[in-house]
Amino acid sequence: MSFFPVIIIGAGAAGLMCAAQAAARGRQVLLLDHANKPGKKILMSGGGRCNFTNMYCEPANFLSHNPHFCKSALARYSQWDFVELVVKHDVPYHEKKLGQLFCDRKASDILNLLLAECDEHGVDLRLDTSIETITKLDGGYRLHTSAGEFSCESLVIATGGLSIPTLGATGFGYQVAKQFGHTLLPTRAGLVPFTITEPQLKALCTELSGTSVEDCVVSCNGVSFKENILFTHRGLSGPAILQISSYWQPGDAISINLLPHIDLPAWLASQQQDRPNSELKTLLAELFTKKMAGLLAEQWFVSKPLKQYTPAELEAVAQKLAEWTLVPAGTEGYRTAEVTLGGIDTREVSSKTMESQKSPGLYFIGEVLDVTGHLGGFNFQWAWASAHAAAQFV
Repeated sequence: MSFFPVIIIGAGAAGLMCAAQAAARGRQVLLLDHANKPGKKILMSGGGRCNFTNMYCEPANFLSHNPHFCKSALARYSQWDFVELVVKHDVPYHEKKLGQLFCDRKASDILNLLLAECDEHGVDLRLDTSIETITKLDGGYRLHTSAGEFSCESLVIATGGLSIPTLGATGFGYQVAKQFGHTLLPTRAGLVPFTITEPQLKALCTELSGTSVEDCVVSCNGVSFKENILFTHRGLSGPAILQISSYWQPGDAISINLLPHIDLPAWLASQQQDRPNSELKTLLAELFTKKMAGLLAEQWFVSKPLKQYTPAELEAVAQKLAEWTLVPAGTEGYRTAEVTLGGIDTREVSSKTMESQKSPGLYFIGEVLDVTGHLGGFNFQWAWASAHAAAQFV
């Protein structure tokens, strides 16, 4: 049986970061993963460009049943600390919008950066290694794996959540937490598109599949996001939809303001005065695509010359465009979700060290914990920050 002071399970963003940082402290680290390649989720993130952090990252950008938990780690390893690492490795990057930092070239730049850090500090990375059993020892843990038996003082679980199983996601981390007495909070897909089954609405979405509407305000349960929405043949997607999905529960209605930048009642009244013979669909075609304008005019309103609308009818048009309310049938689930909401209850984990309060020497980092960021680089920043926190103590 081989002994390593630190064993980390999961060679994704959090696991690679923790391995590199712990090894930099002089700890001998073994990093294990059941996949054939490390960092698969990093490579597909941000459309292949990896939105690796956000300039405006703060605790308010995270959801958790224990909202104060993330504050300590985020304060001790900020977005600027990771940017410093990016600069150190000469990785060119840019701000896309809203503080989102992306690689200029490919997401592999971030993966290569992490692998280079691991290599520099002597991390022993072993892939294609499945964990069969974990046993608690006096002062450590024993792992029975497909590559033999290993023991350690500190065991770090960095196996992520349930999102995108095609990239190797499993519930392994939750099983380990449960084995050692941890409470698991209900998990569900987050940052995920909505599905629509109501026939007329589904027909609208299918007809408009691929159409994007910029800067809509999407609201649910007292929370709003202003971003683009995208019609799909299954329902609705786009950044604003993905963001609000984390706050949505089955049966909840969402409200969409398609034109938040326009005072619609005043604008429609002025258009009626200036262009009384123009049809409503002609007017809407100046705000949306011609196809979308025609469909909305056909399905939502009776398109006729503006002079034929009463003030009450115009008010109804304005209200529908500003408060389009619908109840999604559901979400596309973990198959396309970017993150997993819920997970290991952080009230049983140290916010300073990420160490289990149930089983000394056991640590949890990244997505496996009940900490979920907004869209836009925040989940990567939680991976870096939680990994750094644990790395100082393992």
